[in-house]
Amino acid sequence: MEGDGGDTLKTFSGIPEAVFVDNVDEFMKLPENSGGVEKVLRKLDEQHSKYKFMEYTLASKRRRLRQQIPDLARSLEMIEKLKTQNDEMETQFLLSDQVFVKANIAPTKTVYLWLGANVMLEYSLEDAEKLLTTNMATAKKNLSCVEHDLDFLRDQWTTTEVNMARVYNWDVKRRQAAKASS
Repeated sequence: MEGDGGDTLKTFSGIPEAVFVDNVDEFMKLPENSGGVEKVLRKLDEQHSKYKFMEYTLASKRRRLRQQIPDLARSLEMIEKLKTQNDEMETQFLLSDQVFVKANIAPTKTVYLWLGANVMLEYSLEDAEKLLTTNMATAKKNLSCVEHDLDFLRDQWTTTEVNMARVYNWDVKRRQAAKASS
């Protein structure tokens, strides 16, 4: 993904990058890790939990966008039918879950669109088509960004899990060496 300046973006949501711990000895000597192995493991576990929460939030957003895109496509399809309609048309529409009602639709030049927050506005067919097309493009772009961030996030929590294992194994080896030398 490209940013505004042509640089490659790692994340669109500001997800912090997990740094791979290559040398555990040097990592444990850092001032922020002076509290010992337990403190470092707790900190890594907390970071891992934050990544999991971010993943849940992004997955929910992805689910919502995946539902929104077909809804927008159906609405655009209906606008096209209404634009070409010359005679009264008989159809069925969803009244509530699993309840459909037969309706006759006279030729029209306007439609009503839900905007959210219990707001519905009347639009000309052309304006409605423009709005829905813009919303569709935005939803597709947002879905692409969310999927990119989910991929990035999976890499971060995997790196954090590997770091936790490396620090834990380093501690086990250190304690075994201390036990063997005493």
